[in-house]
Amino acid sequence: MAFLEVNNIYKNFGKTEVLKGIDFSLEKGEVLAIIGSSGSGKTTLLRSLNFLERPDSGTITVNGEVLFDAAYKDYSDREAREKRLHFGLVFQSFNLFPQYTVLKNVSIAPELLRIKGSEKKLSRSEKAEILREIDENSRRLLDMVGLSEKIGSYPCELSGGQQQRVAIARALAMKPDILCFDEPTSALDPELTGEVLRVIRELKNSDRTMIVVTHEMNFARGVADKVIFMADGVIEEVGTPDEVFGNPKSEKTRAFLEKSLENP
Repeated sequence: MAFLEVNNIYKNFGKTEVLKGIDFSLEKGEVLAIIGSSGSGKTTLLRSLNFLERPDSGTITVNGEVLFDAAYKDYSDREAREKRLHFGLVFQSFNLFPQYTVLKNVSIAPELLRIKGSEKKLSRSEKAEILREIDENSRRLLDMVGLSEKIGSYPCELSGGQQQRVAIARALAMKPDILCFDEPTSALDPELTGEVLRVIRELKNSDRTMIVVTHEMNFARGVADKVIFMADGVIEEVGTPDEVFGNPKSEKTRAFLEKSLENP
């Protein structure tokens, strides 16, 4: 059984069909790149995986556990939050808390989960130990993304590339099974794109399971283990980077890649 299995996902917004039967699987440690034109359903798929949208049908399974089954209609908000923890999502626009330092932006979610979300009453010493662990891990993650010298800075004092790297560290702080990126460089100037892509490459080397929606074709070809091309709410083509980029079978894939290479 694959680490991630997505079966028959449909999603409508009113009368508009956005996802029309999405099926794919991913092995642990693999990187999946999802490419396609705007409006093809890429972001809605990511949001569905992260329980930010509820599919109208289908199932999502991670490591043998069925996290979502559209046949079950009674997911509570608490259940959705718990299931969402299996995925981490890095947005296009960073979404950092402007009133908090870099360190606090990374540590606040684990603090809320482990202390305020604890089912038992914690002693003062237990809280202090949890906070110490979270602080150490947050500092380690910020060092990993090259921002250890910025822990006391605020988002407004950072470049776009630095803010996106904070967002990556924040997602990792929740220890997700699968890390998702929604066009992580689309809001960046070209000179800042490289530093974010470099971090994602390093995460691949550490055996992270990742799904990256991207318009960076060279990055997708060089980093991904598997590539999906989406068009009109369906998976038009799937394969290795060499198969999809080097010998596309679909006319839609071929036309998209030709246009992308003309307008990188």
